[in-house]
Amino acid sequence: MSPTPADLRRPAGATLVLLASLYCAQGLPSGLIAHALPVLLRQHGVDLAIIGLLKLLALPWLLKVLWAPWVDRLSSRRLGHHRGWILPLQGAVVAILLILALLSPDSLFGAHLPLLLGLLVLVNLAAATQDIATDGLTVRLLPERWRGLGNSLQVGGYKVGMIVSGSGLLLVIDRVGWNLSLLALTLLVALMLLPVWRFAETQQLPPASAPAEPMGIGLLWRHYRGLLALPGMGLWLAVVLTFKLGDALGSPMIKPMLVDQGWSNAELGQLTLISSLVGIGGALLGGLLYARLGVLRALLIFGTLQALSLAALALLVSRGGDTILVYALTLSEQAADGLSTVALFAAMMRQCRPGHEGADFTLQASTQILLGGFVGAASGVLAKALGYDGLFVCAGLLGLAALLLVARYFRRHGWR
Repeated sequence: MSPTPADLRRPAGATLVLLASLYCAQGLPSGLIAHALPVLLRQHGVDLAIIGLLKLLALPWLLKVLWAPWVDRLSSRRLGHHRGWILPLQGAVVAILLILALLSPDSLFGAHLPLLLGLLVLVNLAAATQDIATDGLTVRLLPERWRGLGNSLQVGGYKVGMIVSGSGLLLVIDRVGWNLSLLALTLLVALMLLPVWRFAETQQLPPASAPAEPMGIGLLWRHYRGLLALPGMGLWLAVVLTFKLGDALGSPMIKPMLVDQGWSNAELGQLTLISSLVGIGGALLGGLLYARLGVLRALLIFGTLQALSLAALALLVSRGGDTILVYALTLSEQAADGLSTVALFAAMMRQCRPGHEGADFTLQASTQILLGGFVGAASGVLAKALGYDGLFVCAGLLGLAALLLVARYFRRHGWR
């Protein structure tokens, strides 16, 4: 099919800023949870098993598949379909972060740890639901030719948010304290509301055509039945389920290992900042190489790099004082993570049906998080049982095993 004039038209700069700000806003609280909290909890004497359980906070990102069809169907006439979801949900994240900024860190990491975890679950619930609307908006704003660019904005913007709230928080928290650091993070998330607040969705986008199917409880099954009926979809979902499993097992224990070897907040903040920038570079490079390599080779090559970089982290056990080695291996792991994530997300987008892109992508994304969340939650327990080196070797082997499913899918079904 020849590209239409809309496919060839480059997206406006304001559109790119809007999408980048939305994905960055989702990365800001995620960086706090994934990068900063494991360090702070370990410094306050929290057990490794509990730190590993932080992965369970991501359950809303898995379960969002259950309410995604309703996000696609319900809308606000005044604000617009997607803005009607994004504005109040991101506002809720701002309110919860403000509450955390006003509480004492000693109580949050001690007697009130359940309160901290509960509030963070609410943050993830709001962010995960917002992500459904954001992905739908991205698909509608960007023509087919430029959806690869949208995927780069998704990965890059999210990682930028994680840099700011992960490494940024660790770099300044010793100087200004928990309360001011969280207040600054809250203000940043609030600022990310400005582009979507100024976006006139009701004028720039025609109303989304609502499906004819009724809104009852059966909407969930009716919405996904067509996707699940596609040839080979069961095997493809197995690929999505396992492709990032090694990363989910190994990456949560990198910073606790370095904390145990004496790394300070500032040192970990600097490492996180540099490695996250490398991860963004890996994501951009992955987007460029993906088109040249094709789907299968990109998944196999980037997946292999991901698995080998995870296994190589075993070399860091008891060698935290070798700063050059730490940086070399952690930067390699982040670059491989960026490459493999872009390849997987781009492949997932190609599996979405026209007119069902938001919910279809949500189903695949939730599948990708499904097993990874539980494996990540067990990472602390496995680190105690196997040691850090055994954990990282197992993570690498798990990553290589997932590539067998990739090869099997393409051997049986190729690509439509």
